[in-house]
Amino acid sequence: MWRVVDISGADRVLSLSRGSLKVSAEGRELDLVPLSDIQCVLVHGHGAMLTLSLGAALADAGIPLVLCGRNHAPVALSLPVSGNFEQAARLSGQAALSLPKRKQLWRQLIMAKITSQARALELSGHADHVGLMKLVKSVRSGDPNNVEARAARFYWQRLLGDDFRRDPAGNGLNAHLNYGYAVVRAAMARSVVGAGLAPGLGLHHRSRLNAFQLADDLMEPFRPLVDYMVWRNREYWVGEMTAMAKRELAQVVNGVMATTVGSSTVSRVMFMLTLSLAEVCTGEAKNLAWPLDWSLLAQATLDFDN
Repeated sequence: MWRVVDISGADRVLSLSRGSLKVSAEGRELDLVPLSDIQCVLVHGHGAMLTLSLGAALADAGIPLVLCGRNHAPVALSLPVSGNFEQAARLSGQAALSLPKRKQLWRQLIMAKITSQARALELSGHADHVGLMKLVKSVRSGDPNNVEARAARFYWQRLLGDDFRRDPAGNGLNAHLNYGYAVVRAAMARSVVGAGLAPGLGLHHRSRLNAFQLADDLMEPFRPLVDYMVWRNREYWVGEMTAMAKRELAQVVNGVMATTVGSSTVSRVMFMLTLSLAEVCTGEAKNLAWPLDWSLLAQATLDFDN
């Protein structure tokens, strides 16, 4: 099981030692984690230091290094510049994707996201998940009517209450959502690079200021996994984020999802999705091979306790 290494201490020093990430403070070793066991590294401590040799080793291993701001939202993400032996062909195909094709793929992702949101509502005991599912069929290519936003308004009021407002700069539940999304974003960025795609070439997100547009596109259907975890702990996560909360949120990538070919971890599902996009880019496939069929997604089981 991959680990998310969270560095919140301001005096931590991160270095490379015998193929492992060594965490030290005041000259004393605190932890030693093999790189092969690491999903991503999240750094919150603003006084933390990292050696160049460790940064290069993380890049060689394809491990994202995420730097977070005070509200636990990521402000920088480091990945290798190359990561797959078929990268040249896939990058060329990715750059050549037509606008109509990108819109079709975005439609699939939004349909998946709304279906995932409906599943989160169902798991939290809301009968209104049926109403949310009705919006799925109204999503058109490119989502010109912004059904995603309509679904979000419907969804958040029912999941976390009428008083809740999603605020990326907020504290409490919002900060916990930020942290969980940072974990998911880093895992998706790793999958994107591992599949030989460029994280900066998005399908829908096209801001020149965002170097991880594709990761942001592809992570959309996975956000409700974090939302459900926050809902489940809503009574305890209203204040400052604790180490225990971080540990639980970090496990989202190791959660088990029921797929059409058996159970698989969330991180594995992410890679299957990015690999199918790579095949679309090279002409080997026409659509995303979402491992949870649209019709079966609402029946998927999520298990974060193993």
